[in-house]
Amino acid sequence: MNANQFLKAVEQLQGWRQTAFLLALAERAFPNYALFSDAIGAKAGGKMRQLLDTGWNLFEDKATENHIPQLLAKLESLSPDVDAYDAYGVYPAFDFCRLLEEALLSRLNPSKHRALEASGIATGTVMNFITFSEGEGLDEDEIVRLLDSHPLMKEDKMFQRDLILSLKRQRVPKERYIAELRALSANDGVSNLGITLADDEPEA
Repeated sequence: MNANQFLKAVEQLQGWRQTAFLLALAERAFPNYALFSDAIGAKAGGKMRQLLDTGWNLFEDKATENHIPQLLAKLESLSPDVDAYDAYGVYPAFDFCRLLEEALLSRLNPSKHRALEASGIATGTVMNFITFSEGEGLDEDEIVRLLDSHPLMKEDKMFQRDLILSLKRQRVPKERYIAELRALSANDGVSNLGITLADDEPEA
């Protein structure tokens, strides 16, 4: 699947497939939020984890759809203000919140296409992180080469393409399939930036 084929496939996502795609992107980005929350002492990771789980549970509990406006309000209250912090981590944390918001909105209004923008948000998180952490002193061409060859960029691309291919093959959102998708997206707790909550724990 080349770049044009990928973009076309993302644009064609509809209904439950789009929601699943958005939730998967949010799931992969969740450690970025949890680590930032811990770093600033907010300890909001648990509440956000519950919110993300509720998003996934929409596939099983249709009644929860009535509470989506409340979930969106809670998400807004837990989202960091990027202008209020000097730490770089606020940006990946906020990107996660945008992805989860798109996922919840897609369930509330499934006719609006959101997958392409969300795909860009997720990839942008990785690009900006690489540029911030490794791009100092590089000119524009060198940054392009850095991004083209970087393992995190390759992993993000592979993850999103594998998601698309998997969703295209699946006819209905069976419980077992959604569980497998969640596990794939969680990536053993490693985010799209290659960081994990374990990184924040003191060594034994």
